[in-house]
Amino acid sequence: MRIWVDADACPRVIKEILYRAAERRQVPLTLVANQMLATPRSPWITAIQVPGGFDAADERIAAEVSPGDLVITADIPLAAKVIDKGGTALDPRGERYTPENIGERLTMRNFMEGLRSAGTDTGGPAAFSQADRQAFANELDRTLTRLRDR
Repeated sequence: MRIWVDADACPRVIKEILYRAAERRQVPLTLVANQMLATPRSPWITAIQVPGGFDAADERIAAEVSPGDLVITADIPLAAKVIDKGGTALDPRGERYTPENIGERLTMRNFMEGLRSAGTDTGGPAAFSQADRQAFANELDRTLTRLRDR
């Protein structure tokens, strides 16, 4: 099992939770981003810088993920690819993408993208809260336990 992080847009507080989890559980953690990332010195934590470009980090993660891996991403198309490859995907707010909900998520994402393309102001996501941080930490713990016990 490896944890992959779509790190370009991942909140710093979530990365910090992931660093602690990787160390505590001794699980390899790889952050993938278009820019160089500073990470704690650890045999469990690495960062990969991909060339700039639309979805370059997503494409790298999708190519590298294996069944049983965990991917942290807010990108719904990437989450769908992860699920198709037998991986598990969580968003930074602690919601788990599943085979049962990913189709609906993709449909809603595409609908909202269409509205934005037509000039409709759809607003953005709510500000990241303490409750989001706690929900992520709790779901991460449950997910890592479930994946370890497979």
